[in-house]
Amino acid sequence: MKQQQTLIMAILSSVLLLSACHKEPAKQQEQAASSTQNSNPDVLPYLDIQTKRAEYALPFCEKKNCIDIDIQSLVTKDTWLNHWITTNQSKVVQAQIDLKQNLSLQQAINAYVKKSDIWQHEFSANQPYRLHIQTRVASQRNQYVLLQMQVSSRQADVEIKERQYFFVADRKLQKDLSILDVIEPKQQVAFDGIVQSAYQQWLKKQPKNVQLAAPKKLHWGQADWFFDGEGVGLHYRANEIVKDAKQLEIFLNKSQTQQMLKADVFHKMF
Repeated sequence: MKQQQTLIMAILSSVLLLSACHKEPAKQQEQAASSTQNSNPDVLPYLDIQTKRAEYALPFCEKKNCIDIDIQSLVTKDTWLNHWITTNQSKVVQAQIDLKQNLSLQQAINAYVKKSDIWQHEFSANQPYRLHIQTRVASQRNQYVLLQMQVSSRQADVEIKERQYFFVADRKLQKDLSILDVIEPKQQVAFDGIVQSAYQQWLKKQPKNVQLAAPKKLHWGQADWFFDGEGVGLHYRANEIVKDAKQLEIFLNKSQTQQMLKADVFHKMF
């Protein structure tokens, strides 16, 4: 019996020693990864994306019909990206009431609430505004992040469902990217040709009043744009080009994208 107890104690000691040996390398690897990230600025922090409600406050409401604002957001390990997401949420909220100012998200919410209050005060039967925004990272390659926001709203007598907004960031440069930032300058004329050709095809399918009111050429330098595994594209929301116009999306395949984008951007994005 004494020999069995001695044997059991020896086995337990071996197991504990082995466990400690396994934990130590794991801890060393974690410290090494952290050290590499701190010493090498090219190594970007892992995003670890979590969903959360955006941080904002609404005024106290004693009425039965209160304004309905619900903004679902994201939080990541990248502090700059978190701020960039919030900044773009402010832009989207402002876009619903035709504002374009340098406002915080809370300030944009306050302006939206004020618009709703004005509408409600006009007639007692008027319903308060409703604004729901879903936020997600639609695509991510190396330092490039594509943010997508989906807006559903009811303002006055106008109801909108699933309106899309797109934003692209370069985490390494900590910069918001327009399509002009990634197009090879020598290819801008060729890119414009692709855009205008697609625009004319789309325009022919629009009602006569839209065709007459629409611009002859489509401006694309500040348009929403996106990227996925196939290529890049431009996105124009309904009524954005001209009143009553339908949504327009212009896609470039991978071969066209490779021709149009700056070489270093293409290789990192695709």
